Amino acid sequence: MNPALVAEGICHVFHTRQGELLALDGVGLVVGKGEFVAIVGPSGCGKSTLLRVLGGLLAPTGGWVHLDSKPLSSPRRQVAYVFQKMSLMPWRTVLGNVLLPLQVAGVPRGQAERRARDLVDLVGLTGFEAAYPRQLSGGMAQRVAIARALVSDPEVLLLDEPLGQLDAKVRNEIRYEIRKMAKDLNLTAIHVTHDQSEAMSISDRIAVMKKGKIVQVGTPQELYMSPNCLFVAHFIGESNFLEGIVTEIMANELEIELRGCFKVRAALNGAKKGNRVVLAVRPEIFTIERGTVEKENALVGKVEKITFEGTFVRYVIKLESQDSVVVIKPSMAEAWFEVGTKVTLSFAAEKTHVFPYPKAGLTEEISV
Repeated sequence: MNPALVAEGICHVFHTRQGELLALDGVGLVVGKGEFVAIVGPSGCGKSTLLRVLGGLLAPTGGWVHLDSKPLSSPRRQVAYVFQKMSLMPWRTVLGNVLLPLQVAGVPRGQAERRARDLVDLVGLTGFEAAYPRQLSGGMAQRVAIARALVSDPEVLLLDEPLGQLDAKVRNEIRYEIRKMAKDLNLTAIHVTHDQSEAMSISDRIAVMKKGKIVQVGTPQELYMSPNCLFVAHFIGESNFLEGIVTEIMANELEIELRGCFKVRAALNGAKKGNRVVLAVRPEIFTIERGTVEKENALVGKVEKITFEGTFVRYVIKLESQDSVVVIKPSMAEAWFEVGTKVTLSFAAEKTHVFPYPKAGLTEEISV
């Protein structure tokens, strides 16, 4: 990786009436040139604060940020921002809003207008140059904000929940457009979002934050298939968590006794016999069959709730152990299961994840 931006040991403390609030706690992040990285996490985890530090808008109380191997001590012209609140000038037209950064920088009028018109065309607003913000839809207004950010030809694009105020359909369209523009212009982009599906669909890598720290960085596939902790398994996608005790360690698998005396096999994780663990199983991993079926890794229960969600059906299954699990299956599947139906769930051991039982308790560990 050829780094464009490197942050190391970033800390930031806010001083409030209630005292000091540690918003960032020793954060480190490396973003490669031309890479599209998302920062995700629950509200209040520090992701927007981190973005402001990475862009030089906020000085860290500890640590450092380098942009192109040089210390970043203040906002730079090669760093551009797009915020959730677009802050377009209502008295300026589309073209006038896009022109603004070039006018402030003293770029000659003819050169500035040519550049601004190119950016208006790039974001698909040709023909709307003379329109005012009040005449635009939310999606069109955000396109203007993106064009304004890109008009100065930045090297790094920082996006702080830029799609949060748009409806779902427009948001889905624009997020792919933002990625395409960033890639076409060879920009390094860092995108803060609370929407994990948005991050998964457009990012090269994702950094997951919790309580002021980055807990895992990886590709969307790595985070989903190989979460390094219970919080990531819970926050990225969806997981069922079943508590148990390791009863046997075999060559390639663990045997775990779950509540209700269910014995199942799971992937090795370094646990020892007698360890208390949490078994994580993604909802789509389960096979669901009607009745009681004798097979390996079988859990028996009854369908408690069914929710039709368009492309898939969500089943809530109450196991004989009284634990509840979620099973997701395609809505076009031939077999549907009614509420009250007795079913057997099974899963492949190699598709599970096993984590040590957290000292603070499972609920506290995955809480957001």
